[in-house]
Parts: sequence; C-alpha cells; structure tokens
Amino acid sequence: MSRIPAESSRYVLSFTTGALLAREAAALAPSYLELGEWEAVRDRAVANNTLQARTFRTAVLMVRETVKRLSALSDSEIEVLADATPSERGYLMWAAACRRYALIGEFAEEVVRERFLVLASTIGYDEFDGFVRGKSLWHEELSSVKDSTMQKLRSNVFKMLTDAELVSPGGHIVAAVLSERVADLLDAREPSDLRFFPTTQGGAR
Repeated sequence: MSRIPAESSRYVLSFTTGALLAREAAALAPSYLELGEWEAVRDRAVANNTLQARTFRTAVLMVRETVKRLSALSDSEIEVLADATPSERGYLMWAAACRRYALIGEFAEEVVRERFLVLASTIGYDEFDGFVRGKSLWHEELSSVKDSTMQKLRSNVFKMLTDAELVSPGGHIVAAVLSERVADLLDAREPSDLRFFPTTQGGAR
C-alpha cells in the first residue's frame, strides 16, 4: 500500500513536457541559489532563454515544468544538485518527479522498487498499463485520459527512468547506487524517499 500523501483525490497528469529535465535543472539551480525565489528564476530563464529553446512558447513550457519539479526539492537538495555529478542529478530529479506527480511516485514505489525487491529483473509498458488499470478503479480521471495522452505519459515515465539510469534501454531494472549525501537527503524525509528507488536502502519507515 502506498504511503504517498495525496493533496487531492485526483492525479496531476501534466508531465508530458520534457522527460527527466536533469540538464535543465542544472541550468536553473544556480539561479535559485542566487535569487532565492522560483518566480524570479522562471522570469530570468525565460527572458534570457537559459534553456536554449527554439521558440518562446517552448522556452516558457520547459522553464515552467523544470521549476515545478525543482520546487519539490529542499534548499539543501538544490545546493547538492547545483554541484552534483550526472548520476546524483538524475536521482534527485527522479525524486522530484515522484514528489511532484503522485502517479509517478506510486509507480516507482509500488512497481519499480517492488519488482526489484522480489528479484524481477525487468520492467516494461505492460507493468505500467496494469498499474494504471488498477489505479483507475479509484481514480476515474485515468479512464478519461485519451489513449494518445496516456501513451505519452507512459513513454515519458520510462524515458525518465532511463535517463536516471534506473532502467536500462532494454528494460532491465538497474540498482540505484546513491552517494552518501544524496541518500542522506532522501532518507531524511518522512517517509523515506529512498522508497522511489530500486535499492535495498531505506524506504521501510
């Protein structure tokens, strides 16, 4: 049973923009450490086209989504992210996506991590589709999503997992190897956000 607190009874399903957004996060995190306010970060990034988007509309969408994800992280996590290795950055942005979007967080905990713990070596679209079918019994908004949109959401979730190096391009679950500083930050939350990762660390309390 998921331990993710829900702010409302409906899932937020607006994660069709970008994928993990780790590169974008690395570009915006220093601005937050300087400005201390996400609205100011957003305005500067759009004005300066910090993410080097091809069109203004794309810049607005990408900056907005990246800021939404980053705002799910603590200031301490942002400080680490700004100085992170690519692996650490990927893990932090996966945690951010899991916090921002309950559907992703529950899939990470209830399916990805669970399959890892029971020694199931692979994961694919069938597992995601079965997970969504089960959730749709309590979340009717899932039943009303267009097939094309659901395919995009599913594709983005697996692109995030691949970008975070938690699932290989061939669909094999990859054990998370978290640095001590990232593991400590994630484990400090209640419940531990290590539950979002294929690892035997944390996630029990």
